[in-house]
Amino acid sequence: MQVPHLLADNWQNLMAAISIVVFVAFLIFIAVFARFFGLWIQCVMTRASVGFPNLVMMWFRKVNPTIIVRSKIMAVQAGLTRSYPISTRQLEAHYLAGGNVPNVIRALIAAHRAGLDIDWQTAAAIDLAGRDILDAVKTSVYPKVIDCPDQGKKGGTLDAMAADGIQLKARARVTVRTNLKQLVGGATEETVIARVGQGIVQAIGSTQSYKDVLSNPDRISKLVLNQGLEANTAFEIVSIDIADIDVGENIGARLMADQAEADMRVAQAKAEEQRAEASAREQQMTAHVQENRAKVVLAEAEVPKAMAEAFRTGRLGLIDYYELKNVQADTRMRESIAGPGIDKKK
Repeated sequence: MQVPHLLADNWQNLMAAISIVVFVAFLIFIAVFARFFGLWIQCVMTRASVGFPNLVMMWFRKVNPTIIVRSKIMAVQAGLTRSYPISTRQLEAHYLAGGNVPNVIRALIAAHRAGLDIDWQTAAAIDLAGRDILDAVKTSVYPKVIDCPDQGKKGGTLDAMAADGIQLKARARVTVRTNLKQLVGGATEETVIARVGQGIVQAIGSTQSYKDVLSNPDRISKLVLNQGLEANTAFEIVSIDIADIDVGENIGARLMADQAEADMRVAQAKAEEQRAEASAREQQMTAHVQENRAKVVLAEAEVPKAMAEAFRTGRLGLIDYYELKNVQADTRMRESIAGPGIDKKK
């Protein structure tokens, strides 16, 4: 008789558990509904086509629903979706890839208003490449001016020397417009500044006189502009203007003076080398003279021996000896009369 009573108790427990589950689910629903109700109302009122379940699924996919909804609303209100479709899934994918979704939408709106041909895929690729797509679009609509050389980083001037040896110091201002088609993979402002600086230095160097540059700086600008410096860059050069140009040093005269000084040093070194060779030759000849004199002394030392031998053998008589002495005395007398310049041998 206790079975119906047990069934009734189990039924009551089951109903209580179901009630608790339903109540908890209701609370969760209320919390989720309160969390996304405002965004959902905005989507409904603006026809952004983002359903309530999509908002909840964004939360589960770790996507910020506020960013996606407001970006989608901006695109719808600006009329972007009429030109090319931009789905909520594309916005979520770009967000998950680390892109700046609001910035891309603002850039597309600016491009759409300016009549530029750029779609969502191109803008998203530029943003993921690390470029500021909004700034690129603004620069494409309103060209900006950059200094050459960059006064903020390097300062100074572009120093070049004309063909007559006079140094010129120039500063230029380059007006550029963003080339959206080459923005991905295109070189940055630093490359444009470097190329313009190289072109200005080359143009000044090819000028015959610095006076030609001072009288017609626009000629330098035209030469540089016609070189196609914007190739493979993210910009299109609109104009190149010489902002300032000053006369520097006379580099040609200084180089000639340095060359003359170097030539003089070379000549002095060669003269010193020749003097050293002559001195060595003189010492060498002095040594030869001393050697020959030593030989003469040795030969003269043999004369008495030869005379003594001649006396013993009878080949030289006393009269012959005196006659030889008279000849020698006569020779010395003639040398003394001739003057002191004659080398006297005693």
